[in-house]
Amino acid sequence: MSRDAVPASVPPLRASHDVPTGQAGVPGVAPPEGAAPVAGHTTGLLHHCAGERLHLLADPALYWPAQQTLLVADVHLGKAAAFRALGQPVPSGTTASTLHRLDMAVRRTGARHLVVLGDLLHSRHAHEAPAMTALHDWRARHAELAITLVRGNHDDRAGDPPQSLGMTLVDEPFACGPFALCHHPQAVAGAFSLAGHVHPATVLVGPGRERLRLPCFDIGPAGMVLPAFGDFTGAHVVRSRPGHVLAVVADGQVLRVP
Repeated sequence: MSRDAVPASVPPLRASHDVPTGQAGVPGVAPPEGAAPVAGHTTGLLHHCAGERLHLLADPALYWPAQQTLLVADVHLGKAAAFRALGQPVPSGTTASTLHRLDMAVRRTGARHLVVLGDLLHSRHAHEAPAMTALHDWRARHAELAITLVRGNHDDRAGDPPQSLGMTLVDEPFACGPFALCHHPQAVAGAFSLAGHVHPATVLVGPGRERLRLPCFDIGPAGMVLPAFGDFTGAHVVRSRPGHVLAVVADGQVLRVP
C-alpha cells in the first residue's frame, strides 16, 4: 500500500495487546508531526533525546546524524541455517535479504559508523558458508565503514566474528556520547540507553476489528529499544505504559501509536 493512498478520514488504529491475525500496512494513520526524510525514500520519525536528534527509520534502524552513525539491533545472521541444521523447514535467502537491507540503509543515510546492538550472529552455524561468505562480501563493499558490535547473548554463544571483518567488539553498556549502547535493555546512570534483545512489536486494532502486529520502537524516559533488524527473528509484543512512546514500522514509515 502506498502511503499516498492513506485516507486521512479513517479513524486511526489504536494499540492493543491481543494476538494478531495478520500483518500489513497501517490504514488510517497519518505521518506524524516531526516525520522527516533521511537521504532517501524511507520516512524517518525525528526524535529528540539526550540533547541529540535521532531518526527512527523503517529499515528498521536508528540514525544519529551528528555522528553519522547508523544503529541496528538483532540481525541474527545464520538463524535460518541453524534451524535447517535441526531439520526444520525454514525459508532460505534470509541472510542475503537482511544484508541487502543493511546495504540500502548504509547507502541512504551515508553513515560512516555502524553500531550493532547485539546478536549480529545467531549461532555457530553463522561462521559457516554461505552466511559468513555473504557477510565477508558485504564487508568488502563497505570497507571504509567503521563497525562496532556490542556483544549480545547470541554473540556470546556464536563466538566473536572473525578479525578479518574488521569490527570493534565491546561489551555492554558501552558509553558513546550521551548514550549507553547495550544489547539488553537496562537503566544506566547518567546516560540514555539504546538497546535491542526484546524484538518489540505492538498490536494495532482498526475500526473493523482487524488486528495487525507490527515491529516497533519502544521509547521510554531513560532508554529506547529498537526492533529486530533481521528478516527471520520473530517479535515480542510490548504494552504501552506511562512514560513510554511506541512507534510502529509500517509501509516504509515509522508512525507514533496514538
